[in-house]
Amino acid sequence: MFHVGHERSPLPPARPGATAQSAPSAPSAPEAVRTGQGSGAGGAKQRDAFFDNAKFLAIALVVVGHAWRPVIDDSRAVLAAYNFVYAFHMPAFIIVSGYFSRSFDMRPGRVRRLVTGVLVPYLIFETAYSLFRKAADSPDHPVSLLDPWYLTWFLIALFVWRLTTPLWKTLRRPLPIALGIALLASASPDIGNDLDLQRVLQLLPFFVLGLCLRPEHFERVRQRGARLLSVPVAAAALVFAYWSGPRMNFEWFYHNSSGQELGVPWWIGVAMNLAMFACSLVLSACFFAWVPRRHMWFTALGAGTLYAYLLHGFLVQASRIFGWYDAFPWITTPAGIVVLTIGAAALAAVLCSSPVRRTFRFAMEPRMDWLFKRDAAEAARQRTGGPAGSAGTAESAESAGAARTAETAGSR
Repeated sequence: MFHVGHERSPLPPARPGATAQSAPSAPSAPEAVRTGQGSGAGGAKQRDAFFDNAKFLAIALVVVGHAWRPVIDDSRAVLAAYNFVYAFHMPAFIIVSGYFSRSFDMRPGRVRRLVTGVLVPYLIFETAYSLFRKAADSPDHPVSLLDPWYLTWFLIALFVWRLTTPLWKTLRRPLPIALGIALLASASPDIGNDLDLQRVLQLLPFFVLGLCLRPEHFERVRQRGARLLSVPVAAAALVFAYWSGPRMNFEWFYHNSSGQELGVPWWIGVAMNLAMFACSLVLSACFFAWVPRRHMWFTALGAGTLYAYLLHGFLVQASRIFGWYDAFPWITTPAGIVVLTIGAAALAAVLCSSPVRRTFRFAMEPRMDWLFKRDAAEAARQRTGGPAGSAGTAESAESAGAARTAETAGSR
């Protein structure tokens, strides 16, 4: 059903004497959704509310899931909710990342934005997290840019996935190939920890699926029938999560270990990963079905999910290292878990806010014009008043949107 399409290049600017019939039309729906923007009054750009809502809700689930982790041994209900959320929030993030990577190619402008929007934040925060851990409780913890620690794995994974985008766009059936690679990785315990390659390969099919999706696919899951069907499906998944919680190793949801490393034969690891791929797809569809399409109070926060993703990890690690949960035993009570959940969601909202984004923009979205050569073709288009400025804005929003989906993925 899915295939990778090749998008047409932007139309040239209209000639001064062109008639109305020959003038370029407004962006089509697929193009507007691809960049996360559409035409507004006076030519202003407007972000797509659906994807901003999806990104914020997903990052809120990430923060809540990390807040739940220390108490899952004290409550079977929290363990069930934890497993349920981890079954889809990471795949949903990666699907959106792939969707916003569909137009990526090796043009200099897009490579620059990939470096400054993904690779540089990875280098900064991998170093910062490692130094934080060395200072907090592990003086011997190495600072290694090849062995991602904690949340930073998603950035290096996104960097690798996006670099391979042109390859996937040339294949006739990219999704089955990506799934085959993921299943082979799940049966290969000797892959090692460099670049967290086990997780990069196991989660690759979700990124490739995002590359294959089109706006009409998201429209299908948001139809009334799909939304109604998603309710009993999600309820059944929650019941199953409650039943299987004590019987299942929740480390399957991290996708960073082979089957043998989790104590099962290789073929069970392959079967388990295939089943989890199907489960994650279904629950991701249920999630997208209920994401609001209209502008909500939290819609604007969807532009800052990368900030919440990378910054909340310091608080999560501090809570575990310094025993904050042990200092408040009531947190394991039902009322305490409710307070914990609301507080974690509120923290996600704060970390996505404009003041936080302005403060940390130097690390998340650095301007590094000094590092790159000037693109002569783009400079020429800007001098002649061509569409380079608006195209550059759209591409920048697209790259930033993909990076900010990191928002979303869980880790130990």
